[in-house]
Amino acid sequence: MIKELNSLVPAVKRSDVVYRHMRDPALLRYYYSAKTMNLLDKMELSGSAPTDIFVGRFGYPKVSIGPLVPPEFGDTSILGMPERWRHMSIEDVVNMRSKLVRGMHMTKVSNVENGRVEEFVRDLALAEKPAETEMDFAKKPRMSVNMLDEVQPFGPSAKMSGMEVYNIKADTKVESRYSDTDATAKTSMIELYERGVPVSRIQKGLSAGLFGIGAKRKFVPTRWSITAVDDTIGKANLEEVKTYDTLDCIHAYYNVSLDNRWLIFFIPGGWQYESIEAWYPKTVWNENGVDISIYGSYEGYTGRKSYAEIGGCYYSGRLAVTEKMKMLKKQSMALILREVHDGYIMPVGVWNVREHVRDTLQVKPDLLYTTKDIFDYTRSKLEIGMKDWVLNSRMLRDLLSQRRITEYTANS
Repeated sequence: MIKELNSLVPAVKRSDVVYRHMRDPALLRYYYSAKTMNLLDKMELSGSAPTDIFVGRFGYPKVSIGPLVPPEFGDTSILGMPERWRHMSIEDVVNMRSKLVRGMHMTKVSNVENGRVEEFVRDLALAEKPAETEMDFAKKPRMSVNMLDEVQPFGPSAKMSGMEVYNIKADTKVESRYSDTDATAKTSMIELYERGVPVSRIQKGLSAGLFGIGAKRKFVPTRWSITAVDDTIGKANLEEVKTYDTLDCIHAYYNVSLDNRWLIFFIPGGWQYESIEAWYPKTVWNENGVDISIYGSYEGYTGRKSYAEIGGCYYSGRLAVTEKMKMLKKQSMALILREVHDGYIMPVGVWNVREHVRDTLQVKPDLLYTTKDIFDYTRSKLEIGMKDWVLNSRMLRDLLSQRRITEYTANS
């Protein structure tokens, strides 16, 4: 089998051609890993790190930290900015991110101010632009492409025996929060967001231990930091959103991306939020299923206390929804219906939800006025029947039983 795969790799010239024939995620992973490893048959690597780091969670509070570095120089910033991937295909994202080699160094999460590698990791999270980085490995990078649910993919990994970073220029906005050792991490995250710093950069800063009361600063596993930032900023947005008047009609937004169908309703009423995901067979979280798997998470006006059943996607979607409501200066109930079709063959991280919900909410909405309109609109846009959505949605069941949406006088 390996011989057959090896014969495939040099025979193709374009990743899109490969992708059409690689519906097996394992084969796609192998292709990109093999292509990367052809460049890394040695014990060191130099390149322009796109201010990207990774902090593991296994073994906490002793974890693996390190940079993500491609074997190339120049402006590699796009590799670390999910905000710029919105209109890329899955194969393009995996192809791009598989260039990044993860250097690994074990340390305690409390060692944010101790150690040379720890300092370099911190400096990369502070950097405004890609920085020239050198890594020496204890052994050759492993031949794998990592695919995790919350985090974006990256390429092979290897334990480092040494690391150097050159020509770093700090982002002054992030550096100001790093220098403030009296501010809480929550305060720093919200302030940076309000000053226009991208969410992905704030997440890296939290992961690198840049924020918080000085003595309490710690490295935060990347997976946790992504959700923590989405959750914190979303809640901060909600404090303002809840002061607004409600919408006077239903806003319906629809979009398709990465073979995901997004249907988002803003429904007149006080804040409620629900996100429902329907995974078709042969997709990431229903790979061996024969039926469509549907599940979701909900919160009322006062929020929720337990972690969302659908994971980090819930919080990234909520952040995007609250951003839109702040722009509209209105509050409402928000319902996300997501159909994940079989073209979504591997996870690329919860940025997919945040950015594509943002993208969907930029579309001009269709205006609806009744519960029946919601049902008819859903039937016209999604393949799954209305009965299945209702069975899995508290919000839709409430709308039916309480008749909260009636005919609106305006434009009806």
